Amino acid sequence: MPQAFDLAIAWNWEYDAGFVSVLNTICCARNASLLQVTPQTLGTTIEQLRAGDLTLGVLLDRAWDVDEAFYPLVDACRSRTRILNDRPLALRAWDKATMHLEFIAAGLHTPYTIALPPFSEQPDPSPPDLTPLGEKFIVKPAHGGGGTGVKRGLTTWAQIQQIRQEFPTDKYLIQARVTPRQTDSGPAWFRVLYALGETLPFWWNVQTHVYRPPTAAEEARFNLSQLRDIAQAIAGVCRLDLFSTEIAQRASDDQFVSVDYVNDPIDLRLQSKAVDGVPDAAVRLVADRIVQCALSVSDEGRKTNDEG
Repeated sequence: MPQAFDLAIAWNWEYDAGFVSVLNTICCARNASLLQVTPQTLGTTIEQLRAGDLTLGVLLDRAWDVDEAFYPLVDACRSRTRILNDRPLALRAWDKATMHLEFIAAGLHTPYTIALPPFSEQPDPSPPDLTPLGEKFIVKPAHGGGGTGVKRGLTTWAQIQQIRQEFPTDKYLIQARVTPRQTDSGPAWFRVLYALGETLPFWWNVQTHVYRPPTAAEEARFNLSQLRDIAQAIAGVCRLDLFSTEIAQRASDDQFVSVDYVNDPIDLRLQSKAVDGVPDAAVRLVADRIVQCALSVSDEGRKTNDEG
């Protein structure tokens, strides 16, 4: 009989250690089996999967996006394993230009945006009308995260043309700046985590990147249930199991606007270890949702085997 694990986590980022420890603790509490796949065990794990000596119920691979050596891991277990944030869906979600159009089609509100083709394909397009963007605007590559390549406070087409050459094979977005509504709880700027159907909204400081969970009174007073509804709608668009998104309430009309569409993989550093990390309780909830998913998949597998 092959060795079977309910859940496997592939990881290679030292700052994921806290999240993996939380995941392991919950697995022990729920009697779920966990396999950790690291660069040191990757080769052996792939060999065992290919030989049929190992089966995985659910796989969360948080390494492949920065290390192609992990690509064969997913390929080796694809037919028998539930893969969270599967690569084709992740690649689609990373394209902000595609997500912008998908968001609009789904009725989600976004900043006024102009999409430009890659500089390598069209180096000198006709300048678009920049007037609706306001006096100053934001330019960002369609791919990338963590603010890479994002330029703020721009005013001219010449600046845009220069910036497009930084990542010449990528599409670019020109976006109007969103000024958030000011409340006595702070600027109405939020980051929402989505984990397998669960939505976790937070006040989010754009300068310090510090998360703060809203109180029940704030949720009711500021109608923050809309954040949960928007995150659920985004999940329907991107079809990822785990992601985060940024949403601001625009000062000009109080409209909740998706300002940074889909962030994957999500940062799960513990706030107790890093000031700008995710509150520990939220990390535990995300981990618990993942373990619940793994146990559900294993239960379904046992039922199928029994019926067979």
